[in-house]
Amino acid sequence: MESQVSPLLQLLLAHVFFFSFLLIVSLFVIFSVLVHFTKQRVYCNCDICSAYLSSSWSKEFNNLCDWYTHLLQKSPTQTITIHVLNNTITANPHNVEYILKTRFENYPKGKPFSTILGDFLGRGIFNVDGDSWLLQKKVASLELASISIRTYAFDIVKNEIESRLVPLLSSSAAGGSKNNNNILDLQEVFRRFSFDNICKFSFGLDPCYLASSLPISLFAKSFDVASKLSAERAMAALPLVWKLKRLFNIGTEKELKKAIKIVNVLAMEVILQKRELGFSTNQDLLSRFMNCIKDDNHLRDIVISFILAGRDTMASALTAFFLLAHHPEVVSKIRAESDRAMEGHDQKFASYNQIREMHYLHASVYECLRLYPPVQFDSKFAQEDDVLCDGTFVSKGKRVTYHSYAMGRMENIWGSDFLEFKPERWLKNGTFCPQNPYKYPVFQAGARICLGKELALVEMKMVALSVVSKFDVEVVEPKGAPWFDIGLTAMVRGGVQVLVKERERSDISPQ
Repeated sequence: MESQVSPLLQLLLAHVFFFSFLLIVSLFVIFSVLVHFTKQRVYCNCDICSAYLSSSWSKEFNNLCDWYTHLLQKSPTQTITIHVLNNTITANPHNVEYILKTRFENYPKGKPFSTILGDFLGRGIFNVDGDSWLLQKKVASLELASISIRTYAFDIVKNEIESRLVPLLSSSAAGGSKNNNNILDLQEVFRRFSFDNICKFSFGLDPCYLASSLPISLFAKSFDVASKLSAERAMAALPLVWKLKRLFNIGTEKELKKAIKIVNVLAMEVILQKRELGFSTNQDLLSRFMNCIKDDNHLRDIVISFILAGRDTMASALTAFFLLAHHPEVVSKIRAESDRAMEGHDQKFASYNQIREMHYLHASVYECLRLYPPVQFDSKFAQEDDVLCDGTFVSKGKRVTYHSYAMGRMENIWGSDFLEFKPERWLKNGTFCPQNPYKYPVFQAGARICLGKELALVEMKMVALSVVSKFDVEVVEPKGAPWFDIGLTAMVRGGVQVLVKERERSDISPQ
């Protein structure tokens, strides 16, 4: 009898435990939903929130950023609020300066942001505030400002251009001269190019992602998945959904966890290898940080953050350049400026100083980033109740977003020709003249201004000059304004299909 009762008791206890667990989970979900509803106006019926929740905006606009731009252009204050997201969005330069400079301490990245990206970026510089951010900023500022690191970065980019990018484009051009069906996805090329560069710069590791065979990289693929799925978290109107999926390890959160694990394993292998073999004489960013930070997990977070910042942002910027700068008059002026700078010099590649003196090229890059910034918006979270310069009230804990993409399309900032690709707007008597950074926050501004700004600009100009001087690039698709994928950076859906041709001129200057 005992032997029969014991299994029955075990079965009964198992059922009691299971249903108790379901009850606890259900109560937790109900409680979380109620808390969320009290914080956000999930059922707001205003026109903007209704359009957002129903996606009716997509009937008129291809991209969410274009709809936001439309709303901000119509707003008297260039500020709107999406109540269901508890998010105030602004394209007002006075507000941007107030957020990024005047009341910087009241607008940190915030816990909600660090929670969204925490699994992927951990305690990296782009995901923390306070002392941790200050320490990483101090170390990174010293390292990135040094002549040695700039020389190291310049040599890495130069080698990648000469040994992989130019040969790949030449091969495509040779095929294209015989058959115009030889179309190349330039965005994918630049993603591979940027990944090689940033891995060599950050890790001292060459993934050979732009090798002629265009190999598949597990690290790059996992990095893409982690970046995309982390961005989808930020777009969720109800964050509770992804948090529950993470709790039960299902759906996209299961996929995200798997991708992050692969990234972490490969990153830690590099760190441990450097510790074993020594790193004091290495020039890459990881080796430089290892001299002052001993926690390997923290090092992983730092380097992954820099790869995220330097990979897709550069690929996005370069792609946008060739979407816009195919105007014949712009290309001709860039080539003429290069010819003047290189005249009388027997060299195959422009030097760092020569590139810095090419003001029209610099203006073209800035104009490209005005219309298509790699990071279309950036958000902060208010620590305390506040009022923005335009009179908009911001409650404690509210998300506040400045929209760089929209700001590049505001008539009151750039004039009636704001949609024109016009490098001349940045020039005065042929010399580049920077604008107020708070009306052009492409690199952020204030205390959190992009530390790698100068390195990024030099790399972008090196690539643009190398391609323009040797090739004619014709955009096949998209024909009109691009559609963007959901992500932390602006990537064109379906890529950018181009036809590459060798320049017909016989007197191409060496570059």
